Amino acid sequence: MFTIDSIGRIARISLDRPQSRNAISLSHWKALSAAIAEVGASDARVLIIRSMAPNIFSSGADIGDLETLGADPAARTTFRTEMAAAFDALAVLPIATIAAVDAGCYGAAVALALACDIRIAGAKASFAVTPAKVGIVYPKGDVARLKARIGPGQAARMLLSGMVVDADQALAIGLVEERAASADEAALALAGTIAANSRASIAGLKRILAGDADADRLFEDAFGGADFREGVAAFKKRRKPVFEG
Repeated sequence: MFTIDSIGRIARISLDRPQSRNAISLSHWKALSAAIAEVGASDARVLIIRSMAPNIFSSGADIGDLETLGADPAARTTFRTEMAAAFDALAVLPIATIAAVDAGCYGAAVALALACDIRIAGAKASFAVTPAKVGIVYPKGDVARLKARIGPGQAARMLLSGMVVDADQALAIGLVEERAASADEAALALAGTIAANSRASIAGLKRILAGDADADRLFEDAFGGADFREGVAAFKKRRKPVFEG
């Protein structure tokens, strides 16, 4: 379901279950957490989440598996907590994360994209949050991320209607940060720019963006770091910096 590869300091986790439209089964959430942990332990500075299946990013949670939850309350809790653990691990990863969405992205797949720092929509991308169409609701954490991204009104519009939003609409409401002909290509270009920067700076900036209470200390401590010394030296010599990590 999930494969990992890398291009220099850019890691990619690819969804690859085309026979099921990249539906994520109950057994896949721990595998996703493990893949994220593997990337986090590497020397990657950027992670791209993408699809290898044609014409789909992901159809979300596997509806066939969800049917089994009707008669198994304990499994419902396991599903919720393992899915949340994967999204939370992605959200706090101390490197930049980009969702490259070139086709349909539905249900839990939208939550996966929302857990990334940046979302890029390709020309054929579309998004829908569809729990109301199958008689369920969306987890608290996923609703919170959706509201934070597009505001409560647009979040209600998507959640309550289950409507499909195309790439241009997604950009207009703030669901994605970039609209490109190819999300995969645009993500690689942006990742290359980010990967040239300080990994320590990226980690610190992500913590500040998340509202870390130690933001002032992070700012001050950065001036004592090796990356700052390298950055200043490179600036003075008009060369590209070579950062640690």
